[in-house]
Amino acid sequence: MTAVDPIGHLDDDDYPAYTMGRAAEILGTTQGFLRAIGDARLITPLRSAGGHRRYSRYQLRIAARARELVDQGTPIEAACRIIILEDQLEEAQRINAEYRRTVAPHTADL
Repeated sequence: MTAVDPIGHLDDDDYPAYTMGRAAEILGTTQGFLRAIGDARLITPLRSAGGHRRYSRYQLRIAARARELVDQGTPIEAACRIIILEDQLEEAQRINAEYRRTVAPHTADL
């Protein structure tokens, strides 16, 4: 068995498995689009040992959402900001729900 287990990464959404060219092909977009959303700091691809950008499935889902907004006429910078805000809202709602499950029931006793 080798030190790196490639089979273990098959279900890992965060594993940077896709080259920029393959990611662009999967999304039906250009490599320039991927660079632009990287420049807007929507996603930060990991780099291979040779310095090439590598994307995870999670990052491809984010890029697909950005492409959807851009295809609807939203400027790329605005699309990236919308997605960042959506993500922040989702996280805040998750934290709020967790708070309600754990803390709120105990405050009714006070």
